Amino acid sequence: MSTVAAPRSGARRKPRTRARPDARTAAKKTARTASRPKARTTTQTSSTAMLLATTVAVLNLVGVVMVLSASSVASLTDYGSPWYFFLRQLLWSVVGVVAFVIAIRFDYHRLRRFVRPLLILSGVLLVAVLIPGVGVYVAGSRRWLGAGMFRFQPTELAKFALLLYAADLASRRAREIADWRRVVKPVLVVLAVFGFLVMREPDLGSALVLALIVATILVAAGSRPRHLGTVALLGVSTVALLAMAEPYRRARLLTFLHPFADQTNAGYQISQSLIAIGSGGLTGVGLGAGRAKWNFLPNAHTDFIFAIIGEELGLLGGLLVIALFIAFAILGIRVALRAPDRFGALLAAGITMGIVGQAVINIGAVVGLLPITGIPLPFVSFGGTALVTTMFSAGVLANIARQIRPTSAAR
Repeated sequence: MSTVAAPRSGARRKPRTRARPDARTAAKKTARTASRPKARTTTQTSSTAMLLATTVAVLNLVGVVMVLSASSVASLTDYGSPWYFFLRQLLWSVVGVVAFVIAIRFDYHRLRRFVRPLLILSGVLLVAVLIPGVGVYVAGSRRWLGAGMFRFQPTELAKFALLLYAADLASRRAREIADWRRVVKPVLVVLAVFGFLVMREPDLGSALVLALIVATILVAAGSRPRHLGTVALLGVSTVALLAMAEPYRRARLLTFLHPFADQTNAGYQISQSLIAIGSGGLTGVGLGAGRAKWNFLPNAHTDFIFAIIGEELGLLGGLLVIALFIAFAILGIRVALRAPDRFGALLAAGITMGIVGQAVINIGAVVGLLPITGIPLPFVSFGGTALVTTMFSAGVLANIARQIRPTSAAR
C-alpha cells in the first residue's frame, strides 16, 4: 500500500518579497532617465510668440518716435515744451510693456473667472462716463473718466470684456451653437447694450469695433449662415441709420467720397491728410521735417498719425507699418488655428480681428478710402488707455501662442 509523505513539521514556506534595487541599479536608472531628451511641453515659448512680441515691439517703437515728431508743435504751443506728449506716451508705453509681460505669463484659461465682473464693471463705467460732472467732456464727446493725465476710456475695457464674454460663451455652448437663443442672442444683447452706451458718448468708431469683434467670434464659432446674415443685415442697417441721424456723421460719411469738393469745411481734415501723404513721395521729407503737424492737420498725433508717417517717412514708411499689421494678422490667425482649445481659438481670433480691424479702419480713413470714425491706430497713435489695453490683449494672444500644439501632436 502506497503512502503519501507528510510535510515536515519544521519546514515553512518563505513569503515572496520584491527585490529592492541596490544603489548601483538606482544610479544607472537615474542616469538613463537624465540622458533622455525632454519632451517638448505645450507651455514652452514658441517661435510664434517671439515673432508676436517682436512685431508689437517694433510697432511701439514706431509709435513713440512718430508721436514725438507729430506732437512736438502742438505740445510746444499748448504746454510750452515739445516733450509733453512724448513723455506721456513714453510713460504709457512702459505701463503697456508691463501689461504685456503680465498677460503673456498669465494663463489665459484663468481669464474665464473674470468674465462676469468685467462685464458688470464695464457697464457701470460706460454709464458713469455719460453723467455730467463725472465723465470728462472733450471736443463734443464724453469718453473719459479721471482727471489730468490719469484719464482712461471705459470703452477700451468694454471691448476686452465683450470679447472675453463672447469667446467664453461660444466655447462653453459649442454643441448648442446652432440654437441662436443659446449663443447668438445673449451675445447680441450685450453688444446692443454696450453699443448703445458707446454711441451716447458719441463714439461710432468704437461701436463698429465692438460689432466687428462679436461678428468674428460668431463666425469662428460656426454659427449658422442664416443667423449671421440676419445679424449682418441688422448691423449694417443700424450703422447706416446712426451715421445719417447726426449732421456731422452724415457729413463725414459723404465727404470722404469727394473731400476736395468742400476742403475748407467738412472735407478739410481728409484733404490735409491726403496732401501730407502726397507730399511724402517715396522716401518722405525726413523725420521731423513734415509741415502738416504745424497746425494744418488736426489730430496729427492721434487719429491721423499715419498721415505724418506717410509725409515724413514716405511710401516706404507707410508700407512698413502696413506690413507690420499684416504680420500681426498672419501670426494671430496661426495662433487661432493651432490653439490648444476652442476658447483659446475664439479668443485669439477676436483679439486679432479687433486690433487689425481697427488698424484697417484708421488707415482707410486717413488715406480717404473709408469715412472718418475717430479711432486711433493701434500701438502707434498717442493715447494711454488704448495703448495699455491693446498691449494686454496682445500679451494674451502671445500667451495662447506659447501653448499652441506642436506640429506632431496636432496631426
